[in-house]
Amino acid sequence: MNQPSSISDKEPLSVELTEVWKRFPGVVANAGVELAVQRGSIHALLGENGAGKSTLMNILAGVYRPDSGELRIHGRSHQFRNPADALSAGVGMVHQEFRLIPSFSVAENIVLGSAPPVIKTGQLESDVAEMAHKFGLEVDPAQPLWQLSMGERQKVEILKVLWRDAQVLILDEPTTVLTPSEVDELGQILRRMANDGRSIIFISHKLHEISGICDQATVLRQGKTVANSLPMATTSQDELARLMVGASPAIPNRQKTTTPGQALLELKNLSAQSDRGVNAFSEINFQIHSGEIVGIAGVAGNGQRELADTIAGLRPSNSGTIIMNGTDITTESPHRRFQSGLAYIPEDRLGVGLAPQLSITDNAILRVYRQQRRGPFILGERALSYCKDLITRFGVRAGNLSGPIAALSGGNLQRLLVGRELDGQPSVVVASQPTRGLDVNGVKAIQDLLIEQRDSGAAVMMISEDLDELLAISDRLLVIEGGVLRGEFDPRTASRQEVGMAMLSDTKVSSKP
Repeated sequence: MNQPSSISDKEPLSVELTEVWKRFPGVVANAGVELAVQRGSIHALLGENGAGKSTLMNILAGVYRPDSGELRIHGRSHQFRNPADALSAGVGMVHQEFRLIPSFSVAENIVLGSAPPVIKTGQLESDVAEMAHKFGLEVDPAQPLWQLSMGERQKVEILKVLWRDAQVLILDEPTTVLTPSEVDELGQILRRMANDGRSIIFISHKLHEISGICDQATVLRQGKTVANSLPMATTSQDELARLMVGASPAIPNRQKTTTPGQALLELKNLSAQSDRGVNAFSEINFQIHSGEIVGIAGVAGNGQRELADTIAGLRPSNSGTIIMNGTDITTESPHRRFQSGLAYIPEDRLGVGLAPQLSITDNAILRVYRQQRRGPFILGERALSYCKDLITRFGVRAGNLSGPIAALSGGNLQRLLVGRELDGQPSVVVASQPTRGLDVNGVKAIQDLLIEQRDSGAAVMMISEDLDELLAISDRLLVIEGGVLRGEFDPRTASRQEVGMAMLSDTKVSSKP
C-alpha cells in the first residue's frame, strides 16, 4: 500500500466548505459542515452511512445545492447549479452508485457529455485504451457496458473523471469492487496525481486503506464535522473508528456451535454463460445445509455474480440441476423460487434489487405486494404500515416514505433491501456483496442479520470480495476462480494467505473442516 506523504499545513487550499447546511424532508443531512482540503493531498472523508458524506460531496460536485454555506475552489467562491458547473471549475465525482448507460460502449460512456460533435469511433477507442493503460485501469473500449462485471464498471466510472482532467477528484467508495492488487494500484495512481498538484477526496469505510493512502482525514457524525483535517501520520485506526461511531462495534460471533442440518440448497454440475456468451462458471457442485453460512471467495469477475443470478432464476443455466428444499427448481421462475423460500440480495442494489423510480414504500412491499392490494389497487395505508414496520425493525433511516428510494444513503438502501428479503423467514439466503460500501456499524448489522438467519435454520450463501469478512463469519469457505471451484476451507484453521493463493490459482486445493 502506498504510504501517505507529509503535506505542509502551509499548502494552499483547493477546497473549502464552510457552514454547509442541507435539509431533505424529515432529515437534516448536513448541519454546518466544515471541510478544508489542501492542494496536492489525498483527503479522507469518513463517517457512518447516513452521516452526510455523500450529500456533502454531491453539493461539491454540483448535484445538490446547499441551503446555506460557502463553497470555495482554489480560493474562488462558487455556487454550482449543476454537475457541468462543477466540472468547469475542475471538480469531478465518481459516484458510489454507477451512472452509466448499459447499451453504450465503454468508450461512449467515458466521453459522454464531453465528446466532439463528430466522433471517429476508432480514434476514440484508441484514445480511451491509451488512457486506461496509462492509469492501469484496463478495459475494452469497444465492449458494451452491460457485459461488464461490477468491478469493471467501477473502472469506467473512474476513467470518466480522469478523461475530463478534473483537478479535484471525489471518489465515493471507489475500492468496494476492486481487488487488493487493484486497490494498491489505485493508491499509486492517486499518489502520482496528488504529486502533480491534484486534490483527491477519498470516501471509504476501510480504515486500513485510509491509513495507507490518505494524508489527512475529516470525520462526520450525524451531519456534523467532529474532526477536521486530522493528520494520518499521527492518527490511529482505532481513533478514527471511535470518532466515526462513538465506540468500536463488537465483532460478531462467527462460529455456530451446533451441527448443520439437512441440505437445503444443492447444485449439481451447474453451468451457465456470461452476458458475453462464454462460460461464466462450469460444473459447480456443492451443498449448503440448514444452519450454516457458506462463503464464496474470489476475485471479481470469476463467475460469482452469474452464479448468484442463476440460483435466483435471473439467468438460465446451460446444464446441471438446482435443488432447494428437496425440490428441483432448475426451470422455475424467480417468483416461484421466492415463494419456495429463497431470498436474494444482489450485488447491484439499485439496478437489480430495488426500483429507483419508485418510492421507499413501493420498494418495501415488492415481495409482498399481492397482500397489500385489493384488485388492481394497492392499499395505501396497509402498505405504508408495512413499510414503517420494516424500516423500524431493520434500522433504516428514512424521512418521507413516499419519496424516491434513490434519495436514501447507500447504507440505508442496503438495510431496506436486506430487511425486505429476510422478512419472510426464508429457508435459503443468497447474499452477494451484502456489506459493500457500508460503514463499520452497517457491516456489523448486516452480518448479524445473516448470522440470525443461519441460527434460525436457514442455509446462507454469502459472496464477498472481502476475504477477512468471509473468514470472520463463514462456517465453510469455497473459492471460485475462472468459473471453477478451486478449494474448500475451514475458516477456523485456514490462513488468509492460503485462501488468497487459491483465489489466484488454477489448481484445486483444499483444507476442509
